Amino acid sequence: MNEVFARGPSLPVRLAIVLVFSLAAMLIDTKVENFATARTYLNSMVSPLQYIANLPGAMMSWSADRFKSRQKLLNDNEDLTYQITLMSEQLQRFKILEQENNNLRKLLDAPVRDNMHKMITELMAVDTNPYSHQIVVNKGAIDGVFLNQPVLDDNGIVGQVSEVGTTNSRILLISDVTHAIPVRIERNNVRFIAIGDGSLDAINLQHVPHSADLLEGDVLVSSGLGDVFPEGYPVGIITSIIRDEGRPFAQVQATPLAQLDRLKYLLLLWPADMAPDGAIAPGDERFEQLKSGMTDSDTSEQQDLEQENAR
Repeated sequence: MNEVFARGPSLPVRLAIVLVFSLAAMLIDTKVENFATARTYLNSMVSPLQYIANLPGAMMSWSADRFKSRQKLLNDNEDLTYQITLMSEQLQRFKILEQENNNLRKLLDAPVRDNMHKMITELMAVDTNPYSHQIVVNKGAIDGVFLNQPVLDDNGIVGQVSEVGTTNSRILLISDVTHAIPVRIERNNVRFIAIGDGSLDAINLQHVPHSADLLEGDVLVSSGLGDVFPEGYPVGIITSIIRDEGRPFAQVQATPLAQLDRLKYLLLLWPADMAPDGAIAPGDERFEQLKSGMTDSDTSEQQDLEQENAR
């Protein structure tokens, strides 16, 4: 009866046989000079097996490198996106600061009569009532603000103080329907009363005779009557004249020179005998220092902006 599994030599015998063949191969390699050629052929025959055996490790190493490179690209892309977002926010902030500095310089250069003192104030709030054109600024009684005080921007008259609080004040704009201001035409000094139209871009001249000498494009300035607004400040430009003989007076409309729909910084005016200590007088060194400081600040911000753009 044949055994299903024939028993071969034992393990110690197999080890002995392998050792004998190994020693014989070593002796032949060292003693036989022509065996080097055979060894080369044997290495050539075995080398494909070595490449195949090394292939899984090489593939794993390549995959690991690819995954590492892709992850590094993703991380770098995330970092760069974060930096771009930060730079964009800083760029927007620099643009806003630059625009505010330009507006302040224009405001400080606004034409103010020699005997008037001034103080810069900033818009705090806008009245939400659609039928009332009023704003709130951040100067009040502690700053010397008084009732009916004239208020300007860098282009012309904005309105007058209607209420005074301790730290803030309410200003009635010249476009409000309840506001009236005495004006004159700069070209010929003809005087009228301008009242608000309820629209931020229009005021109306009252009781204008059909024969009045006025033209579209004429500049209106404050006449100084009424003891509220000093004489000679820009108010508006005449844009429409309708002379209907069926009406007792001509219909004349003007556009305010002050930018009532985009107010930010304003000027409060005081006569010389009423000016508080914080107000800036014409020719005051603080005025020049303020302008100089703003210019230096703007230059510094511009340099920072250029550096950010260069980066």
